Amino acid sequence: MSDSSGGKQDRQFFDTFMLIIGALIVVAFAIYFGAKAISASTQEAAATQDPIVQKGVSERLKPVAQVAIAGADNSALEDKSAAPAALTDVSGDQLYASTCSACHAAGVLNAPKFGDKAAWAPRVAQGKDTLYNHALHGFNNMPAKGGAATVSDKSVTDAVDYMVSKAK
Repeated sequence: MSDSSGGKQDRQFFDTFMLIIGALIVVAFAIYFGAKAISASTQEAAATQDPIVQKGVSERLKPVAQVAIAGADNSALEDKSAAPAALTDVSGDQLYASTCSACHAAGVLNAPKFGDKAAWAPRVAQGKDTLYNHALHGFNNMPAKGGAATVSDKSVTDAVDYMVSKAK
C-alpha cells in the first residue's frame, strides 16, 4: 500500500515539475520575442540612419577590383584616397610642445635635453644644415621629422631653431 502512495506522490511531483519547466520555457520565449520586437523598432532604425554605419557598410560592399578597358576613359578607376595630404605648417615652439618634447624634454635615447647647453654644443658646432638634415631625415634613434610626418619641412627647421635658441 505504501508503494502506490509513493508512486502517486512521485507522479504528482513530476507533473508539477514539468508544469514549472514548461512555464519557464514560455516565459523565456516571451522575453526573447518581446526583446526582438523592441530592438527591431529602435536599434535597426538608429543603425540604418547612422552615417558612420552607412560609410562602413558602403566600404565593405564596394568591389575589390575594377577593370580598366583599353581605349576607354578609365579616370574613374584612379584611387583618390591615396592622394598625399597637405602638410601642416606650425610654429617651432608648437611643434616642440606637441612632438619634440616627448624625447627632448627627458633626454630619451640620448636625445639632447631641451635647454641643456652642454649637450647641444657639439651638435650646434656641426652647423645648422646638419641639424636640419638630421631633423628632417632622421639620425640614430630619431625618426624623420621626429615622427611628425604631416608637418612641413619649415615647421621642423623652425623647431630646430627654437630648441637651439634655448640652448645658447
